[in-house]
Amino acid sequence: MRSYSLIAPAKINLYLEIIGDRLDGYHELAMILQSIGLADQIDLRSISTENIRVHCNHPQVPTDKSNLAYRAAELMVRQFPEAFAKYGGVEISINKQIPVAAGLAGGSTNAAAVLVGIDLLWKLGLTQSELEELGSTLGSDVPFCVAGGTAIATGRGEQLSPLPSLDNIYILLAKYRSLEVSTAWAYKTYRQQFGHSYIRDSDNLVARANAVNSGAIVKAILNKDAEEIAQKLHNDLERVVLPAYPQVLQLREIFANQEGVLGTMMSGSGPTVFALFESQQQAEKIKLQVREAIVDEDLELFVTRTITHGIQVASSV
Repeated sequence: MRSYSLIAPAKINLYLEIIGDRLDGYHELAMILQSIGLADQIDLRSISTENIRVHCNHPQVPTDKSNLAYRAAELMVRQFPEAFAKYGGVEISINKQIPVAAGLAGGSTNAAAVLVGIDLLWKLGLTQSELEELGSTLGSDVPFCVAGGTAIATGRGEQLSPLPSLDNIYILLAKYRSLEVSTAWAYKTYRQQFGHSYIRDSDNLVARANAVNSGAIVKAILNKDAEEIAQKLHNDLERVVLPAYPQVLQLREIFANQEGVLGTMMSGSGPTVFALFESQQQAEKIKLQVREAIVDEDLELFVTRTITHGIQVASSV
């Protein structure tokens, strides 16, 4: 029996623009995605029975077919039936460190790790682009989670253009454990309120999505200018989530008023809010100040940093 242990990093959005509606019913997006050091550990091992088994240390994470990691394993079984017949089933153990329902791609990065892990277990020899393509059928964030680093994402978020990786920009994440924001609700509400401003014709949709390549935040990333990146953070979904969720707005305002915070924003559809710093020491200092300002055991705070990679193998047996 062989096994692999993989590290599956979370991600934040440095930029999220909703451009218009796509023919498939999704939104056309222009985003900049960034891997961060906060990560889950995914252990995979071959088992002799033709089963998929999922275990997780977090009570809120399902272990059935509603789990994206389970669906990733199912996808590999369907795509590679001969390898499945040869090597048997797979047992997946998820050690959850990324907060659940946080807008940090926790489920997507677990699925990405399962794709990478089964590729190794079954000796398939898939390329990164092949793994990304498989991942795109599971969810929009999965291809990025395979690749990691820093990237422009367009389409539904699955079309990636890598950027020079950012490392050692420090991040403070804040999320209320019991607070969840439905991604579907956030996008639907945005469409209801701001759909009149959408670009309608497909050529202009593509042109506008590609325009992010020459945008100010990309220039700041190319220059590795943390201060300028922080000034250019943008997330259209804040327009609907912040008015509806006062706790998220409060976190953002507290971060914005702390000395040493380069910039702050909600990640994805929330409810996680993050702040950027030039040093770990500053991030740790603000973490203590936020803890004093909001005395609530439900509030989770994490200090992490930007990293240059996606899924990584920690060990193999």
